[in-house]
Order: sequence, then structure tokens, then C-alpha cells
Amino acid sequence: MHRILVVDDNFDVARQFYVALRGAGHEAEFAVNGYAAIEAARRLRPDVVLLDIGLPDFDGFQLARVLRGVPGLERARIFAISGRGKAEDRWRALQAGCEDFMLKPVDPEQIERLIALG
Repeated sequence: MHRILVVDDNFDVARQFYVALRGAGHEAEFAVNGYAAIEAARRLRPDVVLLDIGLPDFDGFQLARVLRGVPGLERARIFAISGRGKAEDRWRALQAGCEDFMLKPVDPEQIERLIALG
């Protein structure tokens, strides 16, 4: 079991991941903006963060850096998720401390496989 934080401004997408992850036996929370993500990260101390890059209040790359500074998240695995597939976005995600970059739509089973690898 892992502690997983899902950050996506699309409530339906965030909830879909949340339900799938809880159903797989993980402890999970979701946030629909950057400020809520920071608070949830402080409370949950997730092992894994699924981070949408296109948030309304935060640049997702900036948020990845902020999350890296939250005590207890230094070793968290952060996976950037975006609807944009530019090579620059992938590079920026990796530079911000994300472990990988995935394009939407992402299959929850793909997420489960990535989590199992860590």
C-alpha cells in the first residue's frame, strides 16, 4: 500500500484516479488546485504524487519544486501528467523533480504499474 496524492484541476479526473487507487488498496487523497495540494501533501506525506501540469493557480512545474520542499516529500515519486505533449514540457517536468511525464489520458492501470516499480 502507498500514500498517493492526485492533483488535477478536473474534478472528475481527480476523483476517477482517487477511486481507482483506493480500490487498489492505497491510501489516497486528491486536490484540484496547487494550494490544496500543498496542504494535502503536508497532511498525507504521500509516497507518490500524480501531478497535472496545467493547474489554474500554480504552474505545475513550480508546484513540483514546492512539493519537493515539503518535509517528508524529498523522496516522493512525482509523476507529471499533461494534455500537452511538447518535448519542452517533458524536459521541464524532469528538471522540476518529476520522475516521469505522461500524456493524458492516463490509464489507472498504467499508474498502478509505475507505482509497483518503485
